[in-house]
Amino acid sequence: MENEAVTRAALDYQGILEQVAADVAPQIGGGRPAEYIPALASVDPRRFGMAVADIDGQVHGVGDWREPFSAQSITKVFTLALTLARGGEELWAHVGREPSGNPFNSLVQLEQEQGIPRNPFINAGALVVTDHLQGLTGDASSELLEFLREESGNPGLAFDQEVAESEAAHGDRNAALAHFMAAYGNMRNPVPTVLHHYFWQCSITLSCADLATAGLFLARHGVRADSSRLLTLSEAKRINAVMLTCGTYDAAGDFAYRVGLPGKSGVGGGIIAVIPGLCTLAVWSPGLDSRGNSVAGVAALDRFTTLTGLSVF
Repeated sequence: MENEAVTRAALDYQGILEQVAADVAPQIGGGRPAEYIPALASVDPRRFGMAVADIDGQVHGVGDWREPFSAQSITKVFTLALTLARGGEELWAHVGREPSGNPFNSLVQLEQEQGIPRNPFINAGALVVTDHLQGLTGDASSELLEFLREESGNPGLAFDQEVAESEAAHGDRNAALAHFMAAYGNMRNPVPTVLHHYFWQCSITLSCADLATAGLFLARHGVRADSSRLLTLSEAKRINAVMLTCGTYDAAGDFAYRVGLPGKSGVGGGIIAVIPGLCTLAVWSPGLDSRGNSVAGVAALDRFTTLTGLSVF
């Protein structure tokens, strides 16, 4: 099958996933869990799951694809979508759309660029988006959780209190980012409020099955599970574009080169990727590389697009 593009009608997702899992098995367990968040440091890096949800809602999976894990920065995609859907287009005056080229928690560019983060997927940018969603809803983290429950079809999705408290206890750098932006007038709500909702949104746990299903609105060009429209065609396109260029921290260029799909990773070891008009992929393996991306997860997505010939290029 390798190097031969398959037609959509011929896609055997289950068979493809099983082949991917077999091919990347030697890389499962590579890397290290996110040790700077104690609640994540003890997760077994040998876990691996992967799921595909097509635009009709059919879901296939392999390995630990129904095992809940900490979503972490993957939630930034959904927070951005909710903010834009609520008329938050003016958000772009407060956060850019360019790759950062620096680590996701870097302070360097904020001072050079007067408190405007490079993009909504680094920590500083995500804090700005959370701040805007808090202003629009009054309860940003709960709004996000309810949305994920509805789109995934899993009403049992929940925050992980241990993870949220662990992040808050070790969140000095995020607090520094938020206060620095506040000093430039780029925060609307009190910093402690924004940090609270940011830490709790990152603590949401879900499985690969949940994540792939919840992200289908991006594959459907902005249409939700209930067939209502969340985003315009342009908004969905733009979120996918920012995912492609900025979604995997300062490794976005390498991810685009290897995988060729819009994607967003999290230090919990998960990655969501989108094939517009076709399906959404979710993969989880807790061992991270030096840039905070799942070693086996990136390899699995690379293998999936290689086997199928499916990418946005």
